[in-house]
Amino acid sequence: METKRASTDPIEAIGILTEPTRRRLYELVAASPEPIGRDGAAAALDISRELAAFHLDRLIEAGLLEAEYRRRSGRSGPGAGRPAKLYRRATREVAVALPPRRYDVAADLMATAIERLPGGSGVDVTADVARERGRAVGRDSRRKPGPRPASGRPMAELSDLLSAAGYDPALDDATGTVTLRNCPYSALVTDHRGLTCGMNLAWAEGVIDGLGAKVHAELAPAPDRCCVVFGPGTGYDAAD
Repeated sequence: METKRASTDPIEAIGILTEPTRRRLYELVAASPEPIGRDGAAAALDISRELAAFHLDRLIEAGLLEAEYRRRSGRSGPGAGRPAKLYRRATREVAVALPPRRYDVAADLMATAIERLPGGSGVDVTADVARERGRAVGRDSRRKPGPRPASGRPMAELSDLLSAAGYDPALDDATGTVTLRNCPYSALVTDHRGLTCGMNLAWAEGVIDGLGAKVHAELAPAPDRCCVVFGPGTGYDAAD
């Protein structure tokens, strides 16, 4: 693993993305479901390996990427070769607000208050409101002018909405399922997992209902992604 300490200055981290090649490399690595090596990054952007390595390591120094070392062959021991340095998106969250804002503190306070309401009523009401908001998002999308995706591709429109909401969806062509590589509310998950995951699922169900998409959503928590997974279902065309 990378041992050099990353910068903790969020303004510096955001600032280094103003360099066009560096930003393209960050977007390439961030969008990849698997860590990317220097050779693969250089080939994808049609730049030299040396230039790719320079910018990728600068992104590590800024705390935007993380590195790991792995033998691509899967072998170990003598003759297996040197491990390759691979890059992946950092789990660190980088945000800049000028003047400073602490919405995360307010969200944590309100989540704690909701969970303390008697009988779980606050959690239930939160899910109801999230479902209503999701349904409105889905219906608004249905009402937009222009062609909609073919009925055989219900995940396409859903993926667009999930991307716009910050979930970073990833479609598995083999299974037809969509997983979410990012949770926009990850700052709350550690201390308020039940509330946050329930809110995410309810919002997703509302979006599906509003779209009338033949898709189902379920909770399937796993490391490094959101707790909700989407799969082909037996839905219906909801009435506007």
